[in-house]
Formats: sequence, structure tokens, C-alpha cells
Amino acid sequence: MPSFFAFFVVSGFCGLVYEVVWLRLAMARFGVTTPTVSIVLSVFMAGLALGSWSVGRLAARVTGDRPRTLVRWYGMTELLIASSGAVVPVALAYGQRLLALGGGGVGWGSGTYYVASAAWICVALLPFCVGMGATFPLAMGAIRSLVSGRQARYSFGHLYLANVMGATGGTLASAFVLIELLGFRGTLAVAAGLNALLGTLALVVSRHWIRGHEESAPPVEPAVVPAAGWHSSEGAGAALFSTGFASMAMEVIWTRQFTPYLGTVVYSFALILATYLVATFAGSRLYRLRLRSAAPIATRPPGVAVFSALGVLGVSSLLAADFRLPLPGGMGGGLIRVVLGIGPFCALLGFVTPLLVDRWSRGDPGRAGLAYATNTVGCILGPLAAGFLLLPAVGERWAVLALALLLFLVAALRLRPSLQTGVTRPLRLLWIPGVAVVVAVAITLATADFDQGIPNAVVRRDATATVIACGEGMGKQLLVNGIGMTTLTPVTKMMAHLPLAFLRTPARRALTICFGMGTTFRSVLSWGIESRGVELVPSVPLLFGYFHPDGPQLLKLPNAKVSIDDGRRYLERSGEAYDVIIIDPPPPPEAAGSSLLYSREFYEAVRKHLRPGGIVQQWLPWGGPTMVAAFAQALRASFPYVRVFRSLEGWGFHFLASAEPIPATSARELAGRMPPAAVRDMLEWGPAATAAAQIDLVLAQEFPLADLISRAPTTAALDDDRPINEYFLMRRTFRRMNRPGNPLVKPLVPRS
Repeated sequence: MPSFFAFFVVSGFCGLVYEVVWLRLAMARFGVTTPTVSIVLSVFMAGLALGSWSVGRLAARVTGDRPRTLVRWYGMTELLIASSGAVVPVALAYGQRLLALGGGGVGWGSGTYYVASAAWICVALLPFCVGMGATFPLAMGAIRSLVSGRQARYSFGHLYLANVMGATGGTLASAFVLIELLGFRGTLAVAAGLNALLGTLALVVSRHWIRGHEESAPPVEPAVVPAAGWHSSEGAGAALFSTGFASMAMEVIWTRQFTPYLGTVVYSFALILATYLVATFAGSRLYRLRLRSAAPIATRPPGVAVFSALGVLGVSSLLAADFRLPLPGGMGGGLIRVVLGIGPFCALLGFVTPLLVDRWSRGDPGRAGLAYATNTVGCILGPLAAGFLLLPAVGERWAVLALALLLFLVAALRLRPSLQTGVTRPLRLLWIPGVAVVVAVAITLATADFDQGIPNAVVRRDATATVIACGEGMGKQLLVNGIGMTTLTPVTKMMAHLPLAFLRTPARRALTICFGMGTTFRSVLSWGIESRGVELVPSVPLLFGYFHPDGPQLLKLPNAKVSIDDGRRYLERSGEAYDVIIIDPPPPPEAAGSSLLYSREFYEAVRKHLRPGGIVQQWLPWGGPTMVAAFAQALRASFPYVRVFRSLEGWGFHFLASAEPIPATSARELAGRMPPAAVRDMLEWGPAATAAAQIDLVLAQEFPLADLISRAPTTAALDDDRPINEYFLMRRTFRRMNRPGNPLVKPLVPRS
């Protein structure tokens, strides 16, 4: 038992690392879209369910034999999982190339593409996910053959506790240490090495301690399992499915609820997941302690009160996410909200889940595999229902209440066993879920969402994000999941006018990646050319008219088109070439996933879609010396000619890159290339009175690219494997390279 506990700590660590890295690799290959994320997570969970169910049935048939067979199978399974470190990155990259070439007759239409990419992701990931799911029943079968009594009957809870402990470590280590130091592939190699070590130990070392156990182990006790199922007296199947469904659906909702307080960096999402796992571990640990003390509550099936409490605790996230709650700002205050909002719910869930599985299985690996698979199926369907149905239809508040009502329904169903003994007890206990429903509804009605604290906010929700438009006049703002994206500023106009004016020949078509308020897209149209826009969040273009009254009319023009897609994926799906490609990633530049629009691989894809003499305009709002140097190195690696200008308002940089020289041209000459409509558009918000004067404000603040790189000369080019901008905690903590006033940081001096 101690050996298997250690095995599952390490296995849980590796499992979370794989999930994080595989998701990122898939997004880089197939697009940073909600369907892609859903596909990867669904395949991961489906593999766990399939492995636990199928191998559980197989393990149940051999538990009467010597345990060496099961331990060998366990070892070989760990070695199979270890091979994923080499296989999965290659398989995903090959699948991307195959789809990009239209292999097998696969078209690039969105529906067809997602079906094809889902099939390929399934081929790449599923065998290894099945292996992960198989480890539970294999270990349980071996334990049942080696020990007897309570240890064997409640072995799932023992392994579950170890797995959650390891998963917590994997979440924190990968996000806060490993990826920053080793990159995604290096982190994957660490996990693969640990799995290989587990497999080797199971195959070699276990031979010594199993031999002694086989000689002295008691005969295997037949599993005494009470009737359990979807319509049984305990209804364990329905309870496991419902808790898995509700908990994973709530995890999707929590991300939206707490993003306004935590931000969009990878550490924010890691803290939410780590809180979930730490609280789950605490609940599982409490279950094991109560089980060890032979307390009746540890072996009694969870009843109406437990599931009623789960439902009430489920809506407590609304209390913690209420903008009126007097807590400090920043990530510290956000973490307090997360702990208060989801900690108690996850702790109780951590107590209930292993208890339900242990009650259903009584140590039988076949039944444990089925129970775990049932819970996992709920975990698959919950996020899909939350992301694609509940959140777009009713928003965070009512989605949380709907999931709580599901748990209250399970609580009411727990009254069914008492019907065999009369009606007095059910009627007496019926008040518990009734009161719980009243409490949950009261919390839902009494609390306020983040957007309710914004006067006259216009809110749109979809499967990707909650979008808010607010403010008046030049104070209008666009917020996505509570984070400010952009404002009305002449900077976004210059993103279009500057590169278009630098072209040696008149432009015919321009592409804007990241639509935002639509200001840049609108400025391109003022040149009388084709304007294409790409936006990841479906609700964002719907608010074009809020920021620009002529927006709806502009979208009806034959030369205007906006596509809902990931910008990188759009380029790979498109065969069109452009004179100018404008990239304006959402702030902050440290946001999770943002490096996929700043990396060397992305610029290689951009370059393929530029016409001869075409120019890329890349906006970088801010960044420390290491981040800026990594970004500049990536751009220089893809384009031989790069010019850099400080923006009109003195913050952020316009990077202009091309495969051909971008000549030094006077502001007067550049202004002379602009059509009258473009001049009017550029001067709409000032600050200068003429086009030449406005352009000169930018040209006067040019910086040599080498100066940006020299501020951190040892920094490598930003690429998909080493997202320097996203993973920065250790660098900023120990090197303090980005602290204002640091003598190691050279001040930027404009080129005169």
C-alpha cells in the first residue's frame, strides 16, 4: 500500500503536467479556440473513463491469481504513458501539416476542420489517456490480492488521495517552475522520465516485495458489494455522474467569475486549479482519517444533508465574486476570493467522491473502474454544457444556480431508500433540500456580478467569453472577462495608417488580427481597399456599433469582412495574400496564450501571407527588457527588415517588419500617399492638425531594433516552446530585470 501511494503521487503529478502541455501543444497546432480546448479536455477525460472501465473489468477477472500479473501490467502501462513524451508532440505536428495540406480530402471549412482535428487529437492522445485511466483498477486489483479487510475494501480512496496530492504538485510545479526553466518540451520530458521510472520500478523492484506477499497473503475475499446503480437504493452512479458534471461545469464558470480579480496570466488559472486540488485533497484526507478511526460517517453513504450542503456551497462562489465584497485588489485579493468561493465546495467534494466509489466497489477493481468512469463521463459533459449552453444563455449567476439545483435533485433522490421503511422519515428529511434550495436562490438574488458594478454596461456572453462595453465619448472601453482590452485612441488608427503609408505601391487588401473595438479595421476601410478582420470572441464584433456609430453600415460594405477565428489558425486556413497584416494582441502581453501571436513560428506563418513588399505591423503595448528583447529577436528571425516606433501617446511600440527594405521616408511624403478619407480618419481624434504633423510625431520616436535587443542580449527569440512573456515569475523574482530604476536596465533613447 505505501508503495502504490508513492506511485500514484508521482502519477498524478505527471498526469496534470501532460494535460497542461498537451493542451498548449494542441492550441499551437489547431487554434486557440473554445472548440479546440473542449476537444482536448474531452479526449483526456474520455480516455480516463475508457481505461478505468475496460481495464477494471479485465483486472477483476485476474484478482484471484498471483498479483505479479497485475503489477506487471501496471508497470507496462506506465511505460506506455512515458512514451507519450516523444510521440504526442510529433503526432500533433504531423496532424497539423496533414490538415494544412488538405490530406485525405479534408477541407478547411470550420466544421470539417474541427471534425478532422478532433479525430487527429483523439488518435494522438487517446491511447495514453486510456493508460492513465487503467492505472486505478490495476493498482486496486494488485492491492486486493496482497492485503485484506478494510485496506482492500477502501483502496480507491487511498489511491485517489495520492493522485490528487500529485496533481496539486504537478499544477504548481509546471506553472511556477518547470515551463519557465525548461519550456514545454522539457517539462514533458520530465514527466515522461518520471513515468518511465515508475514503470521500471513496478517491473523490477516489485518482484522482490511481491514474492514475500504471495507466500503470506490471505485468500482474496469475495467482494461484498451492496446493490448500487442508477436506480438502486444508493443511486451511486447518478450521484457520481452528477458531482462530476457539476464540479467541472463550475470550474469553467469559476474561470470567468474570478478572472476580473486575478487577471489573465497563466498563474491566475494555475491558482484556481491548485485551490480546487488542494481543497479536494483536504476533503479526501479527512475521509481517510475518518475511515481509519472507523467513524460511521466514513462508511455510510452520503445522504440528503451532504448533497444539499454541496449545492449551497456550489453557489458560494457568487458571494466571493461579488464586486461589493471589501477585499484588497490584485492577485492576493483575488486568491482570497477563490479560496472562499470554491474551497469549501471542493473539500466536501473531495470527501464525497472517494466515499461513493469505495461504497460502490468495496475494493472490486471492475466496479471501481465503472464508478470512476461514470464520474469521468460527468466531467466530460459538464464543461461542454457550461461553456456552450449555460454561460451563453443565462450567464454565470444562473448557470451556477442551475448546477446547484442538479445537486439538490440528487439530494432529494437520496430519500428513496427510506421509502421501504415508511413515509415518516422521508417527509421529515424533505425539509433539508427544501431549505437548501431557498438558501441557494437567496444567495443568487442577493449577490452582484462584476458587470453590475459598471454603470450602463452593455454585456454580451458567448461560449468564449463575457464581453462588456461601457463608458461614453472618448472614455468608452471594451472589457473581455472583466479585463480592459482597449479604448478609443489614435494609437489604434496609426496601426493601420503607418504601414499602409509606407508601402511602395498602393495596397489592395489588409488583414487585422484581433478586431477589438474595430478602430483599426475601420481605418483600413478609409483607404478604400479590402479590409479583413479576425476576432476570437464572437461577441466582440457585435459591439462595433457601440464604439463607432457607422460600424454596422461599414460591415455591410462588399470590401469588409470579419471572421470569428483564432488569428493563427485563420492564416493557416487561408490562401489569401495581403499587402499589410496588422496584429494587435489583447493586453496584457503576459496573458495566457498570448505568445502564440508573438512567437517565431507565428511570424513564419504571417510571412507566407504577405505580398512582395508587404509589411507587418505588430503592436506591443509594454513589457520589461527581457520580454521586449525576446519579442524583437523573434521578429528579426523571421523578417530581415524591422523598424520600431514609439506610439503617439508615448506608450507601446509599433513594429514594422518586411522581407524587403522599409526606406526612411519623410512624414510629408507618407502623408501625400494617403487618400483624403484616410487623412480625415487619422486626424479624427488628433492630436495633430495635419497628416504630416501626426505622422512626424511617430517618426520622431524611432528606436533601433538592436537597442531593444541589447537591453537583454542573452535572451533567446520567443518561440512556441519557450513563451518567455507568459512565464516570468522566477525571472522577476530572482533577477529583478524589470523593476523600474534597475541600474541594469538601459533607458530607451529615441533615434534623432
